[in-house]
This record gives sequence, structure tokens and C-alpha cells, in this order.
Amino acid sequence: MASKIKKGDNVIVLAGKDKGRKGEVMKVVTETNRAFVSGLNMVKRHTKPTQYDAGGIKDKEASLHMSNLAIVDPKTGEATRVGFKFLENGKKVRFAKKSGEVIDG
Repeated sequence: MASKIKKGDNVIVLAGKDKGRKGEVMKVVTETNRAFVSGLNMVKRHTKPTQYDAGGIKDKEASLHMSNLAIVDPKTGEATRVGFKFLENGKKVRFAKKSGEVIDG
């Protein structure tokens, strides 16, 4: 089955410490149903110094479970569910169930 959330999508967080915040999906891990969203779910990472990096405490994004994310409707800017439909040319596209707007295509 095609994925409802893909890299590059604008999403809103439905639950957790970043609830209500919006961001862009940087990476999707399909094996564990998790996604990395830019600027959200930030954690501290203690890194050792290397030849190329000074090390120290760095901020980085941690993954969020897909069930806690929803696509941002392109028309209204609110959270929406995603459906699939076929266009006249036979291409399968995702659309926002709230407004009917095509998300990709």
C-alpha cells in the first residue's frame, strides 16, 4: 500500500510534547512507522570529539510515530486525513479528505 505520509510533506503533530506544531518531513522509516520532522521532537546528543568535529552536546531531531502526525491541508492549513484516488489520466494521487485538494500530482 502507498504511504500516506512521505518525505517533503508538511505535517502537524497531533500528540506529544510538540502537539500543534508544524514541520516538514525529512525522513520516513517504514519498518518502524516513524518519521523525522525538521525542528520538532528535539533531543540532546552527547558526541565524542573526532578528527572532523569538536564534539559536545548537540541538538538533533528524534523520530515521531506516524500515528501522531497528520498532513496539513493545502487549502485550509489544518490537519486532515489522506485518501487516494485516480485522475483521468490513470495516475494515482493523494488528496486531503477535508477539502478534496490534491496533495501531490
